[in-house]
Amino acid sequence: MRISPDDIVLFEYGFVKLNATIVTTWILMLVMVIGSISITRKLVIGTKISRWQSTLEIIVIGIKNQIEEVGLHKSETYIGFLGTLFLFLFVSNLLTILPVYEPPTSSLSTTAALAISVFFAVPVFNIMEHGILNYLKSYVKPLFIMLPFHIISEFSRTLALAVRLFGNMMSGVMILGILITITPFIFPIVMTAFGLLTGTVQSYIFTILASVFIAAAAHESEKELKN
Repeated sequence: MRISPDDIVLFEYGFVKLNATIVTTWILMLVMVIGSISITRKLVIGTKISRWQSTLEIIVIGIKNQIEEVGLHKSETYIGFLGTLFLFLFVSNLLTILPVYEPPTSSLSTTAALAISVFFAVPVFNIMEHGILNYLKSYVKPLFIMLPFHIISEFSRTLALAVRLFGNMMSGVMILGILITITPFIFPIVMTAFGLLTGTVQSYIFTILASVFIAAAAHESEKELKN
């Protein structure tokens, strides 16, 4: 039984290896880019808007409100990164209804890449907002001896993000594959619906955790400015 789509090698030449995770991720990104261009090219201002624009506005406003509820008041600064992160995870999980599709999020390499993106986003956003000195000072508060603990905390939460998403998605795909082989058709359909719900929740949780990490670092930097 395959542990992840990384095990499906589609092309290999020397040290160059193209597996299902890479191909699926590229296709997913292409679909999202084409979809975003198609939806946003005919945006209008006024009361008479299309259903696509209405749906898009609901999604954007919902993500914006969630970002603000976490504590990031300038939501327009973060919505590009966090919104893209959520939509990528959501669409990736949504497409599990396709028979031959395996979500790239069931690969540890993909979830690790997403977690690393969050890892770098935390200092980048806070340096942009408060400056590099105020951000670095938060690592030695309340005492300089706390520096190694803060560094360990940064790496450990990044690892936790990756492993959490990978474990949940991989287990869902594996369980669904087992049920399809040993049970009638109706039960896998129910499990697929449950998997979609679980995938949506995991997309939300991952994005919220990323928002919390950015907000926590931002609040530490704000304390430095006040002091």
